[in-house]
Amino acid sequence: MAMAVAPQHRESSSSGSLDKHLTDNGKYVRYTSEQVEALERVYAECPKPSSLRRQQLIRECPILANIEPKQIKVWFQNRRCREKQRKESSRLQTVNRKLTAMNKLLMEENDRLQKQVSQLVCENGFMQQQLQTAPAAADASCDSAVTTPPHSLRDANNPAGLLSIAEETLAEFLSKATGTAVDWVQMPGMKPGPDSVGIFAISQRCSGVAARACGLVSLEPPKLAEILKDRQSWFRDCRNLEVFTMFPAGNGGTIELLYSQIYAPTTLAPARDFWTLRYTTSLENGSLVVCERSLSGSGAGPNAAAAAQFVRAEMLPSGYLIRPCEGGGSIIHIVDHLNLQAWSVPEVLRPLYESSKAVAQKLTIMALRYVRQIAHETSGEVVYGLGRQPAVLRTFSQRLSRGFNDAINGFNDDGWSLMNSDGAEDVIIAVNTTKNLISANNPAQSLSFLGGILCAKASMLLQNVPPAVLVRFLREHRSEWADFSVDAYSAASLKAGSYAYPGMRSMRFTGSQIIMPLGHTIEQEELLEVIRLEGHSFAQEDAFVSRDIHLLQICSGIDENAVGACSELVFAPIDEMFPDDAPLLPSGFRVIPLESKTKDVQEALTTNRTLDLTSSLEVGLATNHASVDGSSCHLRSVLTIAFQFPFESNLQDNVATMARQYVRSVISSVQRVATAISPSGLNPALGPKLSAGSPEALTLAHWICQSYCYHLGAELLRSDSVGGDSVLKHLWHHPDAILCCSLEALPVFTFANQAGLDMLETTLVALQDITLDKIFDESGRKALFTDFAKLMQQGFACLPAGICMSTMGRNVSYEQAVAWKVLAAEDNTVHCIAFSFVNWSFL
Repeated sequence: MAMAVAPQHRESSSSGSLDKHLTDNGKYVRYTSEQVEALERVYAECPKPSSLRRQQLIRECPILANIEPKQIKVWFQNRRCREKQRKESSRLQTVNRKLTAMNKLLMEENDRLQKQVSQLVCENGFMQQQLQTAPAAADASCDSAVTTPPHSLRDANNPAGLLSIAEETLAEFLSKATGTAVDWVQMPGMKPGPDSVGIFAISQRCSGVAARACGLVSLEPPKLAEILKDRQSWFRDCRNLEVFTMFPAGNGGTIELLYSQIYAPTTLAPARDFWTLRYTTSLENGSLVVCERSLSGSGAGPNAAAAAQFVRAEMLPSGYLIRPCEGGGSIIHIVDHLNLQAWSVPEVLRPLYESSKAVAQKLTIMALRYVRQIAHETSGEVVYGLGRQPAVLRTFSQRLSRGFNDAINGFNDDGWSLMNSDGAEDVIIAVNTTKNLISANNPAQSLSFLGGILCAKASMLLQNVPPAVLVRFLREHRSEWADFSVDAYSAASLKAGSYAYPGMRSMRFTGSQIIMPLGHTIEQEELLEVIRLEGHSFAQEDAFVSRDIHLLQICSGIDENAVGACSELVFAPIDEMFPDDAPLLPSGFRVIPLESKTKDVQEALTTNRTLDLTSSLEVGLATNHASVDGSSCHLRSVLTIAFQFPFESNLQDNVATMARQYVRSVISSVQRVATAISPSGLNPALGPKLSAGSPEALTLAHWICQSYCYHLGAELLRSDSVGGDSVLKHLWHHPDAILCCSLEALPVFTFANQAGLDMLETTLVALQDITLDKIFDESGRKALFTDFAKLMQQGFACLPAGICMSTMGRNVSYEQAVAWKVLAAEDNTVHCIAFSFVNWSFL
């Protein structure tokens, strides 16, 4: 069929108003332009019409009366083939352009690296000569060659002086972006390639912290520059950006004087601000440059009352080099070089302010990802749920992040003030009586109140807890830390009954949460979703009325391989049919890794650490890893928690007491979870216990396999896999979902292999919170109830194909489920019930 397209295309292009198509018997059918037009209209509505639709088309269009239905069928087949070839050709051309540009970028990067190697060889030779001739005067310093000229000597108060500073800034920036002014090394875990976001590097030896990125973006240079200069739209930590002065540079460029403020990531450190010069100009080769650097002097700043909350940081020459690509799009180079004044923060936090990896993740990589996201949305390649436009969903994410940052920082000029402490300084209580959360379009549905907003926040240090694992656990298992009555209504409604969230009443939570995706970024480093918490009213008149709670939530940083990335879980209560301008009151968690100065933590820890039994599969290997974790490599991170509550003025003290107690309970729960998932919490000699009072994993694995063979007369594992310690390894990697539940009035799961955890979308830590009845649907529960007596009598039962449900609310189908009694080898008593779900898959 594809071969028929080529001659027909040549014929149609040369015949003008006629269109030829080759039929199955080898004859050409000629179509007039009117016939082709009629067929094209139908094709636009339905590319693959049914036989009835084609016959209807012949009846309705007299001009097609002389065409047989079979011939029309062939026309549509050829038309679809032509469309498919066109799309494939367009895709291949796009891929070819991308590969050509990427190849050019890699060759330039290779040339730069060769120059850097040559420079390092020369420096090394010079140092060796110096050491041999004058060892006493040798300079053992490892400072970079990057120097900042003393531009403060120039007059920054007139255009001529500013233009001179701008030109110097441009030269220094270009030497960093494409030259060897900084000793760049590849960002760990970010390998370049055709499918990668870009090429990322961090500084190895230089003053301050620096990161560099270069990549391809399918946007034109002017559009890219416009987006990146609007820093508040993509840099989540940018609180404010003001342009105080702007004037032409005389060479087609512009010079701007900027004052910007950057949120503090935790309650333990002050925020940063910058007074900078930004220079935008074009180069002779057609490239567009936006470069920026700090100016000396105090410059602009906040008022005296708020100045104490900021530390003036320094931006060394940084910016964007944007070059147009042949065939459209741009090649962009990004450099961020900062001095964040690490002296001004507690010593425990200084690694964060001295980490180039943190700057790369928060600023450099974020910029490149954002412009690529905009490019994908512009091309129509991104599809979102619930009928929301991409720009609206981006706004929701930005509002959640900004609201959470506002709560953590509590700036005075936003109306925040601290309440008196109860004597313990673990939880900070701040009050804002001026914040307005009224919805402009629908005031009746707004969070309007007379008192204000109260924020309870705290920060704590975590040891040996991977941030991505912790945040992923908090997201998937809300019942482990949340009090759902607090999600439903405030303490004021409980004590006085005079205030509650609109439409919410006292209720109980059923234990289920449904995650409904709204959208995600290209690499899925950030997820936007709606969480539905199922609940029912306590009131007798509303006993059968659903009182579900809905939360708008963003989750980011759950990739364990992202070195230096912080992990966040931020959420806010919303109405079920929330409008685009719905008022938001964000709360949540932020976990920031603090890299070790002695050793790269991410290289020492296992790359893909999960909450499973793999560490106990080989006892010797687990012992070695544990010794590394415990001695030379301490993964430290800072957890910041902030929860916001609305209140009426006469209930402020009550809400403050409730908020302080609630945050303390959340901290206690998070500490318990962190202990459970911490690698150092495992006994390296014995491996992890499945639960209190349970046998070791290896023993239970033997019991499961032996009982299966005893009851069903067949081997669960291959005969060569049941000896020694390998039985646990093979059971763990068995393709069928194998789970064990306790023999109680309300059976709960005590063990699952990897397939079982994947099917339930949970972890071993949270497995014991799942009861047997929760995973089966109604028919599955009936089948289990019917065969339960048979199971207890003969020792096993085979359940028919059915549907079960994961903890995330997703339906799972299985071809068969086998249940059998697991007997303890010592006394032959029934230890638990095992289930094997055969050929399971998500629907």
